[in-house]
Amino acid sequence: MASRLMKKAIIDLGTNTFNLLIGTIEDGKFSIDYATKEPVLLGMNGINDGIIAPDAMVRAIEALSKFKLICDQQKVQTITGFGTSAMRSAKNARDLIKVTQKSLGFPIYVISGQEEATLIYRGVSLLHDFKQPGVIMDIGGGSNEYIHANESGVIAAKSFDIGVSRIFQLLGSPEELPNDIQEKIGQIFETETNGFFDNLNSSLLIGASGSFETFYEMIFSMPFPKEDRTFPLPMAALYEQIDWVLKSTLEERIAHPWITPIRKKMLPIAAYSIRWTMEKLQTKEVTICPYSLKEGALLS
Repeated sequence: MASRLMKKAIIDLGTNTFNLLIGTIEDGKFSIDYATKEPVLLGMNGINDGIIAPDAMVRAIEALSKFKLICDQQKVQTITGFGTSAMRSAKNARDLIKVTQKSLGFPIYVISGQEEATLIYRGVSLLHDFKQPGVIMDIGGGSNEYIHANESGVIAAKSFDIGVSRIFQLLGSPEELPNDIQEKIGQIFETETNGFFDNLNSSLLIGASGSFETFYEMIFSMPFPKEDRTFPLPMAALYEQIDWVLKSTLEERIAHPWITPIRKKMLPIAAYSIRWTMEKLQTKEVTICPYSLKEGALLS
């Protein structure tokens, strides 16, 4: 029986970044044909008010139009969009869904935090077999997902509204993160996670988001490799870079060659999130998985 090829596109409409992944599916496996991202900042000036701001709506439609053009050029058969934290929070998310369906001809599904965590786990498990149990951490703009898993599958999974853009705006968009602001963030994290970490410890933390890739680039002074495998981070160097980011000024981060423009303002909050999580879990190892929601959705 002949195998059936299907060319699919997945669009992850993140709170900060929209990601496009195009892959060819054959016999339950996929190969990646194309991947790109756009810094949309969908949650800016609206996420904590439960709306998508007008200028963010314009940026979203422009990015989705660009992605549709790429999909047409790549002869994609199906396109599916997944809305995450910013769209879950927005009363006017339906407006973006309607415009996309009418003008561009593909659906956007707003998924729950739990569904998002499930897709992230599916993506990560394509590259990490969980013979060594671990906790996946996906740092988003609107929410952070945590998935504790072992060889048998998911033990616990939860999405919390403590993403970097949400916290950044909640605190009045601070350029620096002195100790008093770090303490406030810690209090917010404790309240939001509500005991989730109390009986959970894991020597292995698996980073499944762009913030971890930024730390890789800062540590090694080289672009994050485009390879389908996991990448361990040296712990001493990771702590050193986290400490530098937490003490840095905006000017210092702007001047840093390995911090991408979209992360220069909010990277201290991502740094604090990683350090706080490692302390909670008593982490001994950190590895980065380049697969996450998009790859998990591609095979769904």
